[in-house]
Amino acid sequence: MSIKVEHLNHIYGEGTAFSQYALKDVNFTIEDGEFVGLIGHTGSGKSTLIQHLNGLLRASSGAVYYNGENIYADGYDMKKLRSKVGLVFQYPEYQLFEVDVFSDVCFGPRNLGLEKEEVEARAREALSLVGLDESFYAQSPFELSGGQKRRVAIAGVLAMEPEVLILDEPTAGLDPRGRDEILDKISQLHREKGMTIILVSHSMEDMARYAGRLIVMNHGEKVFDDAPKEVFKHYKELEKMGLAAPQITYVVHELREHGAEIADDLTTVAEARDAILAALRKG
Repeated sequence: MSIKVEHLNHIYGEGTAFSQYALKDVNFTIEDGEFVGLIGHTGSGKSTLIQHLNGLLRASSGAVYYNGENIYADGYDMKKLRSKVGLVFQYPEYQLFEVDVFSDVCFGPRNLGLEKEEVEARAREALSLVGLDESFYAQSPFELSGGQKRRVAIAGVLAMEPEVLILDEPTAGLDPRGRDEILDKISQLHREKGMTIILVSHSMEDMARYAGRLIVMNHGEKVFDDAPKEVFKHYKELEKMGLAAPQITYVVHELREHGAEIADDLTTVAEARDAILAALRKG
């Protein structure tokens, strides 16, 4: 198994009059090679949770296991963990600081103590994987577009050759084309490299399209953990949490209420199109 979380609790301001649970008794296992979506309203505990998975935050109680080892055990190598469980923050500026793109992507593998040739080879491969060619290498990362900055931030993590890639709202603020390009690249990494992906997003359409499993957080607690089709059947409960289902889910349920003989678990436009055409032919 890749990541296992057991009875994880995180309390901000613990021991003070202002203590507040950010995570409360969270349990789940993510197997190698899964593509997991993590959703929840603002303040639900998503960002706090993912920062526990590579040890950036320490739990108030509970345990996090990576490949069977408790990351809180004495002597555990956190530096090695963070090279294997890579986290891309929502705002790429938090991870960009070198004078040019190539130097920025080289920074992580260089800190692993690798030879210069290996460092540069990893940087070139990582930049290629996110679709940035040599014309970007000498550019300042701060002069790039929002989508390009995100690609550089992702490349910087990929150059560490992680086994798990965690992305916190990687498409926030991007136009539809930029969003699709980023997510298609992430999906390609998942397919071709067998990489475990954990994606935090507010876009239910993206979750329906890319994720094989959804974990839903609400006020620090895990409330759903299932295939997207099963989770989105609870769209009315999701609405009470400040969330929603993909727009096509509402269209499907409206059609069903008017007598259309189509399944109730359709979550993408392509699925709905095929089902509606099949129902029309049958009718």
